[in-house]
Amino acid sequence: MTNAETTPATSEQLRAFIDSMPHGMGGLNDKMGVELLEASPERVVATMPVEGNTQPYGLLHGGASIALAETLGSVGSGMHAQTMGKLAVGVDINATHHRSATRGTVTGVATPAHLGRTSATYEVVVTDERGKRVCTARITCALIDPERVG
Repeated sequence: MTNAETTPATSEQLRAFIDSMPHGMGGLNDKMGVELLEASPERVVATMPVEGNTQPYGLLHGGASIALAETLGSVGSGMHAQTMGKLAVGVDINATHHRSATRGTVTGVATPAHLGRTSATYEVVVTDERGKRVCTARITCALIDPERVG
């Protein structure tokens, strides 16, 4: 990879990447309060509030952790795919929930396990404000030609 591919995007580059997608970051991320802080094919970081993303017992909903993980893995995969003129679409995700979070903000960090020509796989670690691991997820995206979408 070139240095340009591994250097985190500036806020302007990140905004341009998000704006290049037909629906930006998507309505779900907006509703969940996901805030993208850093992005490159080598590392994607975002935060999400626990409040508003809980299950009936007041714990962070496991699906919210997974949605955060899919967002981060998809952004990293998309940035990698873009260097080849391709798009990234999720094909597999799995997660293990280690502990609950009941308040504050969680942070997700995605790092690549594999960056190929036809697929990209990321490990995503979600931690609470104390740095304790809440969830570990793995997402794989297929890298496809843009004309295959829609």
